[in-house]
Amino acid sequence: MKLSNIFTSSRLVLAPIIYVLYFLPDWIPFISPKITILIIIPIFIFMEFTDFLDGYYARLHNQVDEFGKIFDPFADVVANVTVLFCFLMDGFLFAPFFLIIVYREFGIMFLRMKARGEGITIGAKMGGKTKTVLYIIAASVSMFLKLERIYTFLPPAFTRYILYFNWLLYFAAVILSLASFTDYITSYLKTRRIADE
Repeated sequence: MKLSNIFTSSRLVLAPIIYVLYFLPDWIPFISPKITILIIIPIFIFMEFTDFLDGYYARLHNQVDEFGKIFDPFADVVANVTVLFCFLMDGFLFAPFFLIIVYREFGIMFLRMKARGEGITIGAKMGGKTKTVLYIIAASVSMFLKLERIYTFLPPAFTRYILYFNWLLYFAAVILSLASFTDYITSYLKTRRIADE
């Protein structure tokens, strides 16, 4: 398997590991969250970094293939939805925001599959890339809040402001995700119309 695809595949392995470790102290009380969170954080950082590494190595070594084009967005959705679900359960993310993000991600997957079946290629859009960066930043802030909730090293008032900032980041990510989804649909319809002429 190509190195770029190994990085992509790793997200499918790491996402459920993060999920299990995140909730393990709730399932098995004698396991301390102070330990599991310190394991989760480096895994989370590496998993998010693989989203850059797979594309970088694919372009660097000319390893861009059909498998990667299809599998990479799928791995992104699995990783994002898994992590965001964890934060949803802890109150760092509102349920409506989570649902909009999930619907958008699966909508994009459906649109890409439909376009590919029609021989249409929908390239990555700047809005989609910016949305991904916002996802990562918002999720990183949520991970910090989880760490603070476990170790309580900040004044409550300051933590509350960070939580508000986190909500604002998710709100911006949701708005951008909807805007980029509209952009993808417009691009698909435009390309399809040109192909039909």
